Amino acid sequence: MDALLLLLELMGIFAFAVSGSLLAARKKFDLVGSLLLASLAGLGGGVTRDVMISQGLPVALANPLLLLPVLLAVVLVATRLLHENRLRRTMLAFDAMGLSLFCLTGTVVAFEAGLNPVACALLGLTTAVGGGTLRDVVANEIPQIVVPRGIYALPAMLGAGLTVLFLELGVFNVWFGIGISSLVFTVRMLSLRFGWRIPLSGKQPQAE
Repeated sequence: MDALLLLLELMGIFAFAVSGSLLAARKKFDLVGSLLLASLAGLGGGVTRDVMISQGLPVALANPLLLLPVLLAVVLVATRLLHENRLRRTMLAFDAMGLSLFCLTGTVVAFEAGLNPVACALLGLTTAVGGGTLRDVVANEIPQIVVPRGIYALPAMLGAGLTVLFLELGVFNVWFGIGISSLVFTVRMLSLRFGWRIPLSGKQPQAE
């Protein structure tokens, strides 16, 4: 489980870091700005999770290996081996990939720390949306979690809920993990494709 968790964590960090670097490129930031956004996106959710669990130094700071996906993402974007397509879907796709992986890893880490099922699901959600929110706020973008078009937090909550359910039942394994992450990614991308949205918080005034 530990080896699988580390692999998924590295993949999630890379996916979110790519989204941060792509946003930096769109904003015409320099390499320092790209590294900052990539670090916030890739590591922010995990650091927030670890601080909330209060189990010592966050893993991202204790294990230098977790910095490598961030550096790789910055290099790939800087050399244009990865870049935004005409419809600006590349960043959203990598963001969805990170979301689908981190809702899983965040929940598993919380479960192994002995938290109750509700807390595990909430920590999984926080891990999934935390880094992307930090990325968008620093880049002066509307955070994806509150963008009306496309559901964001709900797929992550679904993934975290399913993960904690299977963990509680004692049947969670790599195949369940792959299935849950694939489901979260698919729901997120379909919501963008078809414009699924959550109802607005209040009645909007009619234009005169």
